Amino acid sequence: QVQLVESGGDSVQAGGSLRLSCAVFGYTGPSLCMAWFRQPPGKERDWIATMCPGAYTRYTDSAQGRFVISRDTAKNTLYLQMNSLEPKDTAMYYCAADWNSRNVAAGTPRYWGQGTQVTVSS
Repeated sequence: QVQLVESGGDSVQAGGSLRLSCAVFGYTGPSLCMAWFRQPPGKERDWIATMCPGAYTRYTDSAQGRFVISRDTAKNTLYLQMNSLEPKDTAMYYCAADWNSRNVAAGTPRYWGQGTQVTVSS
């Protein structure tokens, strides 16, 4: 059973940076397609970025140019480097994964972490 554990959330001022981490337990290898999602207060959960096997990456328009998704296979960890943070980035951030990239693309990956809170103040 794959388990995902996020960390790195914090309260920062606008313009600041954070790096979120997602440790993967229960599987060691490159075959998982992984992604970051976020859910702002009172809103629905939205997709941010995806990294699938072969280093294929995609970003939502709001993340493109500010956020970078990466993966350290030796540490079995997924990262999200977030720069130039804005108050609108305030949300609970979730790591997710699936063996099938189509499920990730559909927003219905099988495995989810518990989330880590990011708060950006103006």
